[in-house]
Amino acid sequence: MEPLDLNRRKNGRQRKLADHPPLENMTDMRGETEGLISGADYEDRRHHRAPTGIRGELGNVVLLLFLYVLQGIPLGLAGSIPLILQSKNVSYRDQAFFSFVFWPFSLKLFWAPLVDALYFSRFGRRKSWLVPTQYLLGFFMLYLSFTVNSLLQSEKGPNVVALTAVFFILAFLAATQDIAVDGWALTMLSRENVGYASTCNSVGQTAGYFLGNVLFLALESADFCNKYLRIEPKETGIVTLSDFLFFWGVVFMVSTTLVAIFKRENGHGKGKRRVPEETQGVMETYKLLFTIVKMPTVFTFCMLLLTAKIGFSAADAVTGLKLVEEGVPKEQLALLAVPMVPLQILLPLIISKYTAGPRPLDIFYKAYPFRLLIGLEYALLVWWTPSVKQEGGFPVYYYAVVLLSYAVHQLALYSMYVACMAFHAKVSDPLIGGTYMTLLNTVTNLGGNWPSTMALWLVDPLTSKECRGAAAQSCGSAAEAELCVKEGGACVTTLDGYYVESLVCVVIGLTWWLWLGKKMKQLQERSPAAWRCRVNQ
Repeated sequence: MEPLDLNRRKNGRQRKLADHPPLENMTDMRGETEGLISGADYEDRRHHRAPTGIRGELGNVVLLLFLYVLQGIPLGLAGSIPLILQSKNVSYRDQAFFSFVFWPFSLKLFWAPLVDALYFSRFGRRKSWLVPTQYLLGFFMLYLSFTVNSLLQSEKGPNVVALTAVFFILAFLAATQDIAVDGWALTMLSRENVGYASTCNSVGQTAGYFLGNVLFLALESADFCNKYLRIEPKETGIVTLSDFLFFWGVVFMVSTTLVAIFKRENGHGKGKRRVPEETQGVMETYKLLFTIVKMPTVFTFCMLLLTAKIGFSAADAVTGLKLVEEGVPKEQLALLAVPMVPLQILLPLIISKYTAGPRPLDIFYKAYPFRLLIGLEYALLVWWTPSVKQEGGFPVYYYAVVLLSYAVHQLALYSMYVACMAFHAKVSDPLIGGTYMTLLNTVTNLGGNWPSTMALWLVDPLTSKECRGAAAQSCGSAAEAELCVKEGGACVTTLDGYYVESLVCVVIGLTWWLWLGKKMKQLQERSPAAWRCRVNQ
């Protein structure tokens, strides 16, 4: 799932594209979310006029913005947990297990038709899902506020299984809330103002993720608070994870109650016409998705999307955790995302000028090897990190190098991402545009998630350690490593699996680029009829 931060899995949040024109949504790049809507809605969105009466619907815009902010909070918290776990020296297999938390936003297409078609008409089509979903989000946050410390600080180390289960539920509920809010945005605003839904999504999700990730990690860090926010140093940060969860749990419960009581879903003011919504049956939607996947060109393209990001998995999923392991403060790493925001807004606008033609995947193909080389540069950065560490931390020039590396990575990443989204828009059958694009975006997201999980899982098996200081002892397992320490020895890494992965991923990536990359480019030469769903012929 794209784009990825150095301080994150992945892939955390997913970006919304199916229910808006592609270039209209390229400012929120934490991931690619998809909302399932009808092709007619998609076409209407493409041709909406410039809004003229936004003041009359300012309340609805503010509500949408707030709902998207709430959506970003649990995702930002989920993105911060791997960094907290890494500072507690959990294994990379545990990190791989926790990475399943980020899968729901890549798989929500599979239950989106249910959310769209099943509801209580008297309560409201979208509120039927939004209200209970947000209540559950608030409940789980309140529950976590009382239990998260025990889960993170048990005698045997963090309880990764329980943490994964709870945060997976949070991510699943956030993805479901996203589906409901996406659909509600289409009717909450009038046709002339519906374009503001895209802005609310971009700004709201980004703000929510920032609050739950960057701001939380900064305020939770004792070092950061003592250095920048306090006069007298203390052993803890200004807020704890349990405090943060409790606060937002209360916000979810209170705000959801107010929405349930005071916001009428189908109400419309004087002179406003209710916007009709098309509803497609659940089974019809699933049959349509299956029909699209069976098309030879689509099936080939999906297979390419599912394998294209293997070469980047080590760099995207492991690098940030390795930097934390080498001593880089997790809050400093998170704060590096702040100066990237203007770049993340401008890059899609600039790159879109080069992907608007008939061959957008040419940009994807050209940027591919540069992104592979950046993966090697990331490995060199991790290798260089211990040598520049000082007693007081890291020098300013080190963070400048990290920031520059991240910026170059973003340039290559966005070039590929914008090109891929432009091609999705180009080939999607306009009669079923929403469903078609949602499917392609889902496959794209999944193609980034599974290699990232696999990369995290393989770090430990590929790492070699030996016991020094204790004869006839080894460090092949946790039990053997513990015995080595008891005998007065120490386990020393002789070969880090991260570097092995980085090299192997580049080799796999170059092979994909030389062989399958050309096949992807050739798909641009297929006629429009090859991409048209047979249902409409």
